[in-house]
Amino acid sequence: MAVTAKSFQLWRSQIAPNDTVSDLCRKAGIKRSTLGQQLVRGKVAVATIVSIARAYGLHPVEALGNFEGYRDLPGGMREPTDAELISQVSHIDILRLVVARSRDEEAAGHPVQLDLASFPHQTSVRGWIDAIDTGDLRQALAGKTGIAPQNLSAQLTAGRLTPELALEAARLAGVSLASGLVVTNLITPSEGGWPAEGRHRALGRKSDADLVLLARDRLDGLGKALKKLELAHSRDQDLWENLG
Repeated sequence: MAVTAKSFQLWRSQIAPNDTVSDLCRKAGIKRSTLGQQLVRGKVAVATIVSIARAYGLHPVEALGNFEGYRDLPGGMREPTDAELISQVSHIDILRLVVARSRDEEAAGHPVQLDLASFPHQTSVRGWIDAIDTGDLRQALAGKTGIAPQNLSAQLTAGRLTPELALEAARLAGVSLASGLVVTNLITPSEGGWPAEGRHRALGRKSDADLVLLARDRLDGLGKALKKLELAHSRDQDLWENLG
């Protein structure tokens, strides 16, 4: 969800009353032509707001709270759930932890000592949606925002989600409103209130049995995704062969 050019100009005049648009772009590392095009269209991208807020020492979440559609964001930010935290751990790291537990190098009930890969990663968005979905989140999200279910599915398959959808998904699921902006890489984990060692602690609270079941589910999802890619590749090969 972009913000209106009018509301952006008002916000800009409040945070940098003496700076020109060129000054703003230079400090934020944004091309002057990019912002100019957004202003002409009457819609300024949320990512632009975030970049400018950082450049002027403002918290991105607080800055977004000045705009329609995001006013509840600052007050709705809290720590993520364990399920959300674990959704941002790669399947490789989960398998590494299973092996480490089997060797008594790690123990249930203690924060994980392994170095976990950074996130967001390739499956961050879908993993987050799966983690907060109690059964009908996708349908509710499509109904609330008007997006066609197939278009929502396409975004998740591509590993992306618009800020509007990410925020609405968090509202519907009752989780921190900043979480969706974190997993889509609009804001950093620290900006979204995600504790630095949160994933390590959440994994440490998993029993050995729960950890193995988690690994099984991740591998099952990975297998389905790879199978889908193989089928798509096979269809492409058949098409090229038929074309001669």
